[in-house]
Formats: sequence, C-alpha cells, structure tokens
Amino acid sequence: MPTFYLNGDYVPREQALIPVEDRGFIFGDGIYEGVRAVEGRLYEWDLHAERMVRGLAGLRIKFGVAEVEELRGVCERLVRENGLEDAEAFLYLQVTRGAAPRTHYFPPASTTPTVFVSATRFVVPRAMRDNGCSAITHEDMRWSRCDWKTVNLLGSVLARESAQEVGAYEAILHRDGVVTEGAATNVLAVIDGVLRTHPLTPRILPGVTRIVVMSLVEELGIPCREIAFTLDELSRASEVFLCGSTTDVTPVVSIDGATVGSGAPGPVTTQLRTAFEARLYALASATR
Repeated sequence: MPTFYLNGDYVPREQALIPVEDRGFIFGDGIYEGVRAVEGRLYEWDLHAERMVRGLAGLRIKFGVAEVEELRGVCERLVRENGLEDAEAFLYLQVTRGAAPRTHYFPPASTTPTVFVSATRFVVPRAMRDNGCSAITHEDMRWSRCDWKTVNLLGSVLARESAQEVGAYEAILHRDGVVTEGAATNVLAVIDGVLRTHPLTPRILPGVTRIVVMSLVEELGIPCREIAFTLDELSRASEVFLCGSTTDVTPVVSIDGATVGSGAPGPVTTQLRTAFEARLYALASATR
C-alpha cells in the first residue's frame, strides 16, 4: 500500500485525508511541483524548489525556502518507503494555504498550510518517444499568471480532454493566434531552420525541462530564438516537440491531423532527446 506524506506524517493512502474546507479544494489556492526521480535520486531538485518558492511567494502563502528545502528529504524517504529506489518515480508535491472557513480573502495569518507529497512509479512511454505523438491546437483559456504552478488547472484539463477525445496526446495552446505552450508541456518548433519557443513571460510556465533543453541547445550550437510563433508558422514547422518533467523530449508528428515535417522525429528533436536522456540517466550511473 503506498505511503504518502501529509502535514508532517507518513501515512497510508486511506489515512491521507484533507479537510473539506481546505483552500486548495475550495479555490485551487495552492502551488504544486512534479519532480522526477531516477533510481532514488531526484532530478534537478534545485530548479523545482526554486520555482516552487517563487510560486508560493507569488500567492503569498507563508511557506518559504527553508520549508520547501525540507521537502527534499520527504521526497527521498517516500521513494525508499514505496520501494522505488531501483526504478523511475514521479514525486508530486502540493502546498495550499490551508483549511479555514470559506472567504475570498485570505484566512487568518495563523492558518497552517496543507502540505502533501506522493511518490509513484513512472514508466517511460518509449514508443511515443521513439515514434512521436499527435497534438491538437486549442484556445488558451488559462489565467494570466501561468508562470506560477498553481493547482487550479481547469483550463489545461479542458484542453487535454479535447485532445484525448480525438486520440491526441497534447493540446498546443494559443492566444490570439500566438502559440504559448502545451496544456501540460512547453512547446518548441523548428521554423525556417531555427528552433523557436515562447519567451519566459507570465504567459507560460518556466519549465524545468525547458531550462535543461535550452542549456543543451546552447552547448550543441543549435540556432535558437526565444520568440513566440503563430499558428500559421506552427503549421509550416519542419519539427515540433514537447518537453516536461514526465514528457522529457517528445516529438510531435501530427497537429490537427496534418503531418509535421516528414511525419517522423526530426534531426534537431532527436539530437536534443539524446542529449537530454544522457543527462537524465547520468544521474543514476554517477551513483553506481
């Protein structure tokens, strides 16, 4: 039976109970992170922790650097207690403003945040990585601070459901004809020989995998510009790929039923995927 962490205790699933007045449940008033672990080692923890601290500060939830850093040990313990030391795992961390009578304004400052962490086995979808996935385009209906990783994900949920209904993996979001990101990923495209992606603004999440990929782009000397592209430019891209903590680097081979490029993973995507996986799995080999 899985062990979860909730408010200082390590408990089995059926005991991980949150009050119905928790503001995460009532308002989506909280921040979350998803962290990958490979053979017991957390991948890019510092980047995840930094983003979590930034989001909590943005929402003015009193849970700072020291408190977030303590969650590293919680994650490592959950990996062990759930028997995931020799596997790949996904850690889900969530901090909400806590439980209090429902008011749109903040509850008393003495309200204790609710802290939850889980660890589950992660199975890499190799076939999709190798062969590519399909996507649709979808209006970006989310709020204006997408750079904070809040638990209020209804816009992304509706977009992903639209993709699911037609057998696609991801929904590529756009505002006024300009591509922002995926419902649960960042999106990059090779257009006229140059890799393009939306710049870091409140319109997109500063993805941890995106940070790693952009560093690899620089190391490999791949021409790249952080300039947003339109749906029209997306339609003529020679390569498109997604990146995220559980998506790694995943090629997109069709969008809205139209073939992307040759219909197979392109050379830039393949090069970056190889480099990314080398860095990801070096984490485990370095500890052997």
